[in-house]
Amino acid sequence: MADCLPFRSTGYFSDLISDYIEEKQNLKPFYNRFPSIDNFKDQIEEKSKSYNSDNRKGLVEVLKNQYGSLSTSDKTQQHIDLLLEDSTFTVTTGHQLNLFTGPLYFLYKIVSTINLAKQLKEKYPDSNFAPVYWMASEDHDFEEINFFNFRQQKIEWKKETEGAVGHLSTSGLEELASSIEKEFGKSDNAEYLKGLFKVAYLEHETLASATQFLANELFGEYGLVVLNADDASLKSMFSKHVINDLLYHTAFRQTEKQADKLADLGYNIQVNPREINLFYMHEGIRERIVKQDDKYLVIDSDLSFSENEILDLVEKYPERFSPNVVMRPLYQEVILPNLAYIGGGGELAYWLELKSLFEAENVTFPMLMLRNSVLIYSEKTSKKLDRLDTPIQDLFLTPQALEAKQTRKNSSIDINFQNQKKTLEDQFKELYELAEKTDKSFYGAVAAQEKKQKNGLDHLEKRLLKAQKRKLKDENDRVLELQRMLFPNESLQERTLNFSEIYIDHGSQLIQDLFDELDPFQFEFLCLELTIYNTKS
Repeated sequence: MADCLPFRSTGYFSDLISDYIEEKQNLKPFYNRFPSIDNFKDQIEEKSKSYNSDNRKGLVEVLKNQYGSLSTSDKTQQHIDLLLEDSTFTVTTGHQLNLFTGPLYFLYKIVSTINLAKQLKEKYPDSNFAPVYWMASEDHDFEEINFFNFRQQKIEWKKETEGAVGHLSTSGLEELASSIEKEFGKSDNAEYLKGLFKVAYLEHETLASATQFLANELFGEYGLVVLNADDASLKSMFSKHVINDLLYHTAFRQTEKQADKLADLGYNIQVNPREINLFYMHEGIRERIVKQDDKYLVIDSDLSFSENEILDLVEKYPERFSPNVVMRPLYQEVILPNLAYIGGGGELAYWLELKSLFEAENVTFPMLMLRNSVLIYSEKTSKKLDRLDTPIQDLFLTPQALEAKQTRKNSSIDINFQNQKKTLEDQFKELYELAEKTDKSFYGAVAAQEKKQKNGLDHLEKRLLKAQKRKLKDENDRVLELQRMLFPNESLQERTLNFSEIYIDHGSQLIQDLFDELDPFQFEFLCLELTIYNTKS
């Protein structure tokens, strides 16, 4: 069972993303095509003409090498092989290498992407579509990915690190595996998850290889292709764009203009470009490249290069140049025959700053799709809400607004002074008519008195609401407790919970239910009751 509500009404999505989903006219210059199933026809044609088909062979070679030690499903292998053909395209999502997948929306991103590929194949049978998970293996923000939450506990990997997280050794995770052994319990589903964690992190040497194994185990049977773009041969396909950034600062000039235009429209800017949007990544470091006078310096190091030296490095060692958040999307679209990027609100916000950069670099701008968002709740929780006469949508309110709404609904007294305010306005209407026959000072006195009395009614209404809240405290507390359970730390469930917490009770049916319910073209927030989801809630 599922209910939907508009993203805007949830209160958790920015005006920029809400306006984009609603196809507001002022945002149309910032993207190529809106992601409707019919618009993919023109996107396919444009990408066919602009994509360098020579890249296909190199891409497939890299994928086959990266899948060399994995048990590859027939569907995934078929997608990899089909990428050699000019009629095959990708649809892509990206995500950090969070420990044990991190927050729930990792699943939603990938399910959205796989379902999109499936729908495109049905609509355009003459083409093929491979769903790709782009691992953000070059990020270096370890504190963002070194934990996951399980039943209100933070399971954290403590380690001194530097450089790209994909290169991190998984040594030392034995202690965490022992902790999970106790926390997860002994059910069949728990045993599966514990085994999955151990094989992923204790039998793979790096965080990148562990994450690739994990994603492949969860989604390989559905044909997901996992790509680690931290590769010298892939980077060599991107070299001319790296040079443009180093010499001409194309990304800075183009993205800054777009960001300024968005700011002029009143939107918050997600990322600010730098003059050079590249890191130098080598021997355990990943640090920004900056230009001072005629030298290229690597921040927090002794490395310094002349222009000729750094261009020589780009040619000989392209893998040492790691794109930042501004350049990474361009890198993705250069090496993949990609049609669409599926991401969260924050991701789409910075993509909307990039269209002019893509135009300047002669790369087709992908269609931008907001990933599915889901609130999962149990049948037992649904029955509690029914008894309390509270629709699931009400739980998206702030706790204060939810308590006030519940109080007004359940109070035997009408906590609404609108009728009294209307009577007051009628009375003052006569006074205003009288005031118009006198001087301005009397008119001002009438207006001041009306405002005073309306304020008095507002105060009384608040006092009455407060009194009724106390009277209905037990009933309100039951609703607020359900809200705290489904919105931990007053945040969306999908940003906090790890899939393991639900999987233990629901098993592999959880993923199948998501495939059945998530429609990538349904741009609404999904509230999903899992009818066989057993939990204490």
